[in-house]
Order: sequence, then structure tokens, then C-alpha cells
Amino acid sequence: MNNTMDASSEYQDSLPISSDSMLEKLDNWGIVYSRSDHVPLKTVKDSKKVQGQFLSSKEGGGHIKNLYLRDHKKRNLLLVTEQDKLIDLKTLNTKLGTGRLSFGSAERLMEYLGVRPGAVTPLSMINGAKMGVELFFDSELKNCKQIYVHPLVNDRTLGITVERLQIFFDKIKVEPVWVDL
Repeated sequence: MNNTMDASSEYQDSLPISSDSMLEKLDNWGIVYSRSDHVPLKTVKDSKKVQGQFLSSKEGGGHIKNLYLRDHKKRNLLLVTEQDKLIDLKTLNTKLGTGRLSFGSAERLMEYLGVRPGAVTPLSMINGAKMGVELFFDSELKNCKQIYVHPLVNDRTLGITVERLQIFFDKIKVEPVWVDL
């Protein structure tokens, strides 16, 4: 992989599915969302700088972090949780019913989810579903009016309801596991 490529839309054509193609699929499936374009956001800290344009957490905005994990049995997982939730990898496996967990590498991230670091998103399950990646969602996110997700690149953010996100998962035949963290 070329190290000069980043997770922005400038390099979306090097992904298995481009961000533009993802947006077209959502449109074709009738999944309504709002879209914001912004500077590339690599971390939760970066994303907090632009969150003023979205619903706040108090108003029902689901500002998330996405953790691509792998257990010692080589199971690949995507955990979606509220951005400020503290996650203890040493005990997380008991809540998820997995083996010992560690972060997946950038190479595996591309192989299994088709995105680069900084652009991990529940929408990357469009690739992950075919690769057997398991999806876990923090149950607290069910109460959000909008979940804010990247469309496979980190310089765009979509606002989408939990119900419409579930329609997406149904279309790609993924059943998220809702867990109490």
C-alpha cells in the first residue's frame, strides 16, 4: 500500500468500494441521510473540532468511535461505541464473548473492511460482511436521533438514524449485536 495515500476522498478510488459508490448505493436503496464535507478527521479529538455542525450528544447526536479488533482465534470484529466511552480491551472479550482482543493492523483493516485508519465506520461492513467481520454496537446508541458515520472516507460525515442504518445492515445481510458496555 502506498503510504502517501490517506483516508480522505481524494484517494477513494483506491478503495474496494469508493465513497461515491457507497453514497449511490444508499440513494438507490432509499436510505435517507444528511451529508457534511469537512477537513479529514483522523481521531475522535479531530472530530470534536467539527461537531458543532451536528446534533450534540445531549440533543440525541450519536458521535461514535469505531474499533477494528481481532481476537487470538483470528476473529475480526468491529465495535461501534459512543466516542467518549472508555473501553478496556482486557475485559471487553467477556462482554463480547470472544477471545483475547487486540487492534487489527492497517493492512488487515484494508483487507477486511476496505478502509484506511481514520475512516473506520459501520458502513465499512459493506466489505466486512463478505469477510466474516462481526459487528457489535453499544446499546446506548439505540437512543440516538442521528448516528454520525463516515462514508468510507474521513472528510465526509453522514447523519443517519438508527432505523435507516438497520435498513443498510439488512441490505448487506449483517446483524449487529447490541451489547451493554
